[in-house]
Amino acid sequence: MYKEPDKKTDELAHAVIGAAIEVHRVLGPGYLESVYEEALVVELTLRGIPFERQKSVGVDYKGHAVGEGRMDMVVDGCLIVELKAIAAMAPVHTAQVLSYLKAMCLPLGLLINFNVPVLKDGVKRVVLTNQINRP
Repeated sequence: MYKEPDKKTDELAHAVIGAAIEVHRVLGPGYLESVYEEALVVELTLRGIPFERQKSVGVDYKGHAVGEGRMDMVVDGCLIVELKAIAAMAPVHTAQVLSYLKAMCLPLGLLINFNVPVLKDGVKRVVLTNQINRP
């Protein structure tokens, strides 16, 4: 059972987006994803926003561990942040965040692409809602 993001998670998302906008304002587009991740780590630390980076998550298939995923960041234990520096986001990037949300039982993730002229155009909120199984 999944739930909509609570007020704390929404506020954290807003704070992370603000930090990402500052990184983009200073660096602009054109760098590798790893550069933006390092810069966002600095910005989140300066703002006192708690996070874990490169957090691993186990992949389970019918009760069997079959692999591991690695999330760019988990902010305060309740918000997944995936970073990209690509020409355009594709559905597979959203699917990646949804898979991490399911694995972690969390309701909200941010997909942030720094390779855009204006960062607000590169931010996507991904919400895990109840899925209705249809035959």
